[in-house]
Amino acid sequence: MEFIHQAYQPGETIAAVATPPGEGGVAIVRISGKNALNVASKIFSGPIHQYRTHTAHYGKIFNQAGEHIDDVLLLVMLGKRSYTGENTVEIHCHGGGLITRRVLETVLHAGCRAARPGEFTFKAFMNGRLDLAQAEAVQELICAKNEHALNAAENQLQGALSRKISNFQTSLTLIAAILEAWVDFPEEGLEFASMEEISDQLTDVCTQMSRLAATFHDGKILHDGVSLCLIGCPNVGKSSLMNALLDKERAIVSHIPGTTRDILEDHVRLNGLNLRLTDTAGIRDSDECIEQEGIRRSKAAMADADLILLVFDASKPIAEEERRLITEVPPTKTIVIWNKIDLPHHESPLFDFPFSHIVKISAKEKTGLDLLRKKIDEVIWERGPPARDEVLITNVRHKEALNRAIGACQTIIDGLRSGVSPEFLSFDMRQCLSELGVIIGVNITEDILSAIFSKFCIGK
Repeated sequence: MEFIHQAYQPGETIAAVATPPGEGGVAIVRISGKNALNVASKIFSGPIHQYRTHTAHYGKIFNQAGEHIDDVLLLVMLGKRSYTGENTVEIHCHGGGLITRRVLETVLHAGCRAARPGEFTFKAFMNGRLDLAQAEAVQELICAKNEHALNAAENQLQGALSRKISNFQTSLTLIAAILEAWVDFPEEGLEFASMEEISDQLTDVCTQMSRLAATFHDGKILHDGVSLCLIGCPNVGKSSLMNALLDKERAIVSHIPGTTRDILEDHVRLNGLNLRLTDTAGIRDSDECIEQEGIRRSKAAMADADLILLVFDASKPIAEEERRLITEVPPTKTIVIWNKIDLPHHESPLFDFPFSHIVKISAKEKTGLDLLRKKIDEVIWERGPPARDEVLITNVRHKEALNRAIGACQTIIDGLRSGVSPEFLSFDMRQCLSELGVIIGVNITEDILSAIFSKFCIGK
């Protein structure tokens, strides 16, 4: 993002619309920086410099030509008590797109520049109002698509993850001091703790970090949702099942084999989670070029899916094509579905393949769908849904930094046990602490900041 790579100017005054585009009752134009009050005083009818912090005032906005633009409510938030840690003024105007743009243009002409994506939160980070993990939580809070994701983002914004990381740093810093003392004063014979005691302490911290890193499985589900792929041979009822799960006619259903030729996608909510449901072309041997391409895409979707719903027609014995398909799906992320149980049927054996999850349904009659939804929920959550107050890793950047810290910590443990020189162990400890610092924004590079804040919306 551009503003990261430009020299940071503390207190530079910026403005942007802080509400979504479109029509609504109210829109907010936000101004922040050392000249925020001066800018607002040029266009607002009231004595802004006399207002106390965190107070709201009714008045009128006038442009440079003295023309009345809108009647507004103006909020003043001063210094460290504002979101950005700098003087901030919010103008609450009527929410039409045209009137909002005119108010913003008037603000910009009064002496500030347009904010870039995420720049208000960037100011909050630079001014110590938020650490980097909390700043990222702001965007995750905005983008949360379910209650679990909202809770995780709220916990992170309140500093739960940052406190865990800080606790790791505190424990490791005490051990680092001992290692450094051994390096600096080898002749003194300093013995603050035995090698075994330090190794045990490091092992405990490493175990705690590993437990936190393991929460990424659940965190990724909350953050990204889950992709479900319907796989099977032609005419087993995949499209009917998609329509039944969505409770709408999304896919064309026909008795003619090969009706679905391309990938169909839609979204469905299940127990508070967002699931991306994909219907695919029936997999079979075919010489027809378009159907072959559909089958190729089906197999690609199967490989990328988080969870596979492998559909069989319960009214027919398993065909040779289905036997080959069974060998291609990964059992650990597959739910076998016997469809069409409303028809005369017999249970065909699945040979010796290790499918642990099997459900019987009738997509046409919509029977067994509750059992299928329950099974999907069971397979998604390996350890059960996360508790409301559980600290989760939802960000790939955090996971990678934490894994590097765990690796460095394990190297120290192995070094202590094999008698590696303390100066090498000290280097690994500094690396471990540095990786933890990357999560909360200590010794962070401009490239990382650029990648993070460029994902924010303008006005936040």
